[in-house]
Amino acid sequence: MTASRARACVPAADAVARPILKWAGGKRQLLPELRRFYPARFDRYIEPFLGSAAVFLDLHNLGLLRGRRAMLADSNADIIGCYRAVRDAAAELVAALAALEVSHRRRGTAFYYEVRDRRFNPARRAHGPDGPGDRRSAAALAAMLVYLNRTGYNGLYRLNARGDFNVPAGRYAAPRICDEANIRLVSAALHRRGVSLVLGGFEGVLARGRPGDFVYIDPPYAPVSPTSRFTAYTAGGFGADDQVRLRDAVVDLAVRGCQVLLSNSTAPEIRRLYVEHAPARAAGLWAFEVLARRAINSRAAGRGPVMEYLITNVTPRPAPGARGPAETV
Repeated sequence: MTASRARACVPAADAVARPILKWAGGKRQLLPELRRFYPARFDRYIEPFLGSAAVFLDLHNLGLLRGRRAMLADSNADIIGCYRAVRDAAAELVAALAALEVSHRRRGTAFYYEVRDRRFNPARRAHGPDGPGDRRSAAALAAMLVYLNRTGYNGLYRLNARGDFNVPAGRYAAPRICDEANIRLVSAALHRRGVSLVLGGFEGVLARGRPGDFVYIDPPYAPVSPTSRFTAYTAGGFGADDQVRLRDAVVDLAVRGCQVLLSNSTAPEIRRLYVEHAPARAAGLWAFEVLARRAINSRAAGRGPVMEYLITNVTPRPAPGARGPAETV
C-alpha cells in the first residue's frame, strides 16, 4: 500500500463506524427511536442477536460503551466468524475484499456465482461452525461473506436445506465492496477492551444477564402475514416456540433487574406474548409502537414504512409525536 493510499484510509476525527453487513431487520433506520430507550446508566451491554451490529456500533459511536464491557453474540457462525476476522485480521480482510472487488468489476454476475458455489460454500463446509484456524483463511472466508452480502440480491442471507448459502446475484451498477476506512473503524470498536464475540443461542447468552446490564434483543421478527416470513433469512428458522422461549427469557431478565429493550413486529402473536401477558406486565415491560422502514424484503411492496414494537422496561425520553404504550393506542 502506498503512503498516499494509507493516508486516505485514516478515519477523520468525527468518523463513525457503520455496519459492514446488510441484514434483514437491520436497525440503522430505527436508531433515532431506539436512542430514546438507551438507559442513562448501565453496567454491561449484551446483544444476543448481533446481525448487522447497528445498535452496538451506535452505542460505541455515542461513547456510551466507554469503560463498559459488551457481550455480542449470535447463533449464526458466519456472522460471528466475520466479526472476529474484522477484529483480528482487518488488514488481511481488506486485502481479500479489494481483490474480490477488482474481479467483480471485471466479471460481474459470473464471478458472484463462482465465489458463492465454488469458494464460499465449500470453505464453509470444510471448516465447520468453528471456522478456519488461521488469520488468512478466516479473513478470506469473511471477505467472501461481505462480498456476497454487498452484491447478492437485496442483501439477503439465506441457506438451503443442505445448509449452503443460496442467495442469487443482485443487480447493482457499482456496489461498494471494500470500504477500508469503515472496516478499520469497526475493527477498532470490536477490539476495545471488554468486548467479546460469542457464538451461541440466545438462551445461554441471556442466562448470563446480571442486575444493571443493558440488553438489546433483535430477534427474527414474527410474521405479520403468511407472506412475510422473516424467519427465512436465518439458518434453522425462528418459529412460534422460539418466540415464547424468548419472551420467557425477557421476562426473567426484567425480574432479575436487567434493563431490557426488544424489537419485534406488531404481529398479533407478539401482542399476545407481551402486551396481553400478565407476568410481562408485572415485570415492568411495556410495548411502544414506532414507525420503521423495512429495507430488506423479497418484495418491493414490503420495503416501505411499517409499525413495529419496542418492548422495554426502560423509561423512554419523550419525542415529538411519539405514540405511547401499546395498550393505550
